[in-house]
Amino acid sequence: MFSVTTGKIDITPSVGYPLAGYGVDSPRLATGTNSPLYARCTIIYDGAVPHVVVTADVLGFRRDTHQQIRAAVTGLGIPPEDFVLTATHTHNGPVLTEGLDPFIAYDLENLTSVGTYTAWLVATITTLVAQTKAAPSTPCTLDYVVLSAGFSFNREDLPYVETDVPCLVARGGDGTPRAVLFGYGAHPVAGGTQTVFDGDYPVPAINAIEGHWPGCFAQFMTGPAGDQNPNAAGSFADVDTFGNELGTTIVEAIATPGRPLTGPMTSAYGEVTLPLDVSLTAGNVAAVRAEYLARSDNPAVAGYERRHAFSMTQLIDTTPLADLEQSVPLPVQSWTIGGAERLVMLFCGGEVVSGFAVVIRQENGGSDGVWFLAYSNEIPCYIPSDELLQKSTYAGGWDPDYPGIASASMAVYDHWAHFLRGSAGVDGVEQVFLARLRQVMAAA
Repeated sequence: MFSVTTGKIDITPSVGYPLAGYGVDSPRLATGTNSPLYARCTIIYDGAVPHVVVTADVLGFRRDTHQQIRAAVTGLGIPPEDFVLTATHTHNGPVLTEGLDPFIAYDLENLTSVGTYTAWLVATITTLVAQTKAAPSTPCTLDYVVLSAGFSFNREDLPYVETDVPCLVARGGDGTPRAVLFGYGAHPVAGGTQTVFDGDYPVPAINAIEGHWPGCFAQFMTGPAGDQNPNAAGSFADVDTFGNELGTTIVEAIATPGRPLTGPMTSAYGEVTLPLDVSLTAGNVAAVRAEYLARSDNPAVAGYERRHAFSMTQLIDTTPLADLEQSVPLPVQSWTIGGAERLVMLFCGGEVVSGFAVVIRQENGGSDGVWFLAYSNEIPCYIPSDELLQKSTYAGGWDPDYPGIASASMAVYDHWAHFLRGSAGVDGVEQVFLARLRQVMAAA
């Protein structure tokens, strides 16, 4: 019933291209490459129906870039619900025209080379999917297992720590792994701030799997890592330590097949509209503008927040009141693979924090029943829980200095307001997001 085909393509920019991932006041320009960056594609066929997942070694795709790629891929005859675009979220990858705002985050003003590279990447990913789809597929079986890794910690001091290492294995007729999709919920920042391109800890993990089984293809997908970091970071030695640990764990465990999945595969794709905490009255917007104007000249705040404040002041001055952003759209997608015990793969956009995964897993048979993925399709910002919105934290994007003003993560992602926290009789970002996740899972 199942068959699989795979492909990859090098997407490493040239020396001198700016690196994405950390807010800086002087662009990090690449001096070389520690490990090549790739876009990887796995297509699982359920009969004649292709289910396509692409992962690229970039920080993330924003809405325009994602929509361009999705339109081009669906033009190849792939149904929209059967295509997923994910980012590894490496912090030593290329700047894109969208993502963290290039001016706000990196003080980049000339975006000519960034625009050229981003357009090339859209075309290259489309070509990768077309070539992978045209390649002969190999009949396979599918099995699934959840392993464990322990190098993540919750950087927001919440009790949730990601340990899951989900593995979906496509095996040829002799039982040998032909393709492995695997994930983990830790920010790919083990390498720290560098001036060379690198895919972080997923790379040595992939190399360990593919090195053990020649002809096997491995692809990493990032879990709910919005509040999760490796417990050591700052060097390529840390990258190798964590990646080799992860890869060795997978190699040893999947030598024996896990739980069989027999199909069918069903899919659903939709969006959720997440509410911002805004009040579109002239008085409130004027007060917000005044706060941004003061922040833009305040040397005590970070450079990216000053540049954000400058940009938001311009935004308010040039945008009609009713057209100011009141919510954030976010793609949500689900694949269900049947069997005696089914598997639900839930693909969420954004930098989703781990508390959401905890809730969804508890409702759906635990980690064996649902594989919770983030950084999928497009990344508009962090997606915080109510717990984080009660704290003045980076991932929460909350700032108590004035209602409606954005800071921290919402600033580096170029939003003018923070998310709405739920209260009595009012659904905030947490309640709206969870409700939509459940709907999309049910639809698949």
